[in-house]
Amino acid sequence: MISNTHECIKTDFIVVGSGIAGLYTALNLSKLGDVKVITKDEVQESSTQYAQGGIAAVLDKGDSWELHMEDTLEAGDDFCDKEAVKVLVKEGPDRVNELIRLGTRFDFIEGELDLAREGAHSRRRVLHARGDATGEEIRESLTEVVRDNENIELNERTFLIDFEVKNNKFAGALCWDHDKKTLVFYHASYGILASGGCGVVYKNTTNPSVTTGDGVAVAYRAGADITDMEFIQFHPTALYDPDGVSFLISETVRGEGGILRNEKGDRFMKKYHRDAELATRDVVARAIIEEANKFDKEHVWLDVTHLDEKYIRGRFPKIYRTLKEGGIDMKEDWIPVIPSAHYMIGGVKTDLHGATSVENLFACGEVACTGVHGANRLASNSLLEGIVFGHRIFDKISQNGFESKPKRSDEINIPEFEDTQVDFKELRNELRDKMIRNAGIVRKKDTLMGLISWLEDKIELVENIKLSDLDSQEVKNMLRVGMLISRSALLRKESRGAHYRIDYPKTKEGWKDRHVIFNKDDPKGYVK
Repeated sequence: MISNTHECIKTDFIVVGSGIAGLYTALNLSKLGDVKVITKDEVQESSTQYAQGGIAAVLDKGDSWELHMEDTLEAGDDFCDKEAVKVLVKEGPDRVNELIRLGTRFDFIEGELDLAREGAHSRRRVLHARGDATGEEIRESLTEVVRDNENIELNERTFLIDFEVKNNKFAGALCWDHDKKTLVFYHASYGILASGGCGVVYKNTTNPSVTTGDGVAVAYRAGADITDMEFIQFHPTALYDPDGVSFLISETVRGEGGILRNEKGDRFMKKYHRDAELATRDVVARAIIEEANKFDKEHVWLDVTHLDEKYIRGRFPKIYRTLKEGGIDMKEDWIPVIPSAHYMIGGVKTDLHGATSVENLFACGEVACTGVHGANRLASNSLLEGIVFGHRIFDKISQNGFESKPKRSDEINIPEFEDTQVDFKELRNELRDKMIRNAGIVRKKDTLMGLISWLEDKIELVENIKLSDLDSQEVKNMLRVGMLISRSALLRKESRGAHYRIDYPKTKEGWKDRHVIFNKDDPKGYVK
């Protein structure tokens, strides 16, 4: 039960999230002033930790930023913000080299970076670490530097409840400290939202349990614009589990020669796309669903048995070990795989410096929609986006001539909490099941409208009660994010990238520059 006791803490910057975007941005902002980082669970519980494949950047002589840009634009299905993509690919190499200087140990072969190729990349440009534990290496190296920085305080097990906004200007963040068992209000000059995605809104997801879309929901309630939420990327190859718990089988497994087979054992991707297994994720995910449905199955198979065993064990040690523990030998057995909710392409709308529509509130990483991913994210661009735009947030605040000043100590609004009869565990499970069935890889009008009607009823239910604990707060956030996704999918009357409407199966020229936008003044959304 949450109590109404609270304390107030003054700081220059409050950073929400402990993935690559949050930690890297905090490190840069620490050059300007005092930084408080809050993270919902322990610091390692972020999507960064589970990123296997790597981080894409042009660091090879045979590559160029123009080629990286071309690949990103093609994957984005004619929907990317070209200026944002240019920023990403041109500034990316400097940011990655900075990670190396900060202690991230990427894999080398004979003194040269061991660059991998992933789906829809025309060159080998993906840096990886410990074979297939890139995110873990990056998170550990950044965490070590953050913990040694005297200007940064890392607060684990601290849950963001809401932002305080006055006259459309960020004023602070209300949080719950699990360990102190008290509400904490952080008075801050700037807020940086780096809270990650929303995969747990779906029954099948590769995301850790903390990714319940809290950042998007909190930003929405604060008045920020939310955009492009119809584009939820499903990773094509997650280990099939009938209980919906998905272990990611990295894109690089296919990049290094993995073959997708249907129930008959036939390789099928060549008939769907010229790039076969290396096609963009939306193409591969829909092909898998179609092939599985042909045989009334829930999954297909990923085959790497033709690869050298020593190579498999050395290149994919974490995947090999995890599958082996589950009774699957990559050298001997085909791997059952299914698409699983993986990445939120839309999110809190930002400009090229991470600024949202709320003054002094910035966003970066997966929670932000910078425009670089378009309608379908290119593999391994996400980690890069977090550091490129995190650095741009620092640049923008620096350019504004930031000076550390005493923070206001205004009275704050403390919400009331009380017991409720709502079964939030049951509501959470029902939401996740409905989202995967009605707003997943394949969508259509009637099922979306039915889902929206159900969401309206449940949102009204939780909005009109005084919430009793953080589980209920999470479900409240998940319902709002589910509504944003569903209404966006209904409003976009075409198929593009990760958004596929069976009743509007074609990509339409007139929609390529049109975005679905929401804010609390336009809860049903509008197309701009």
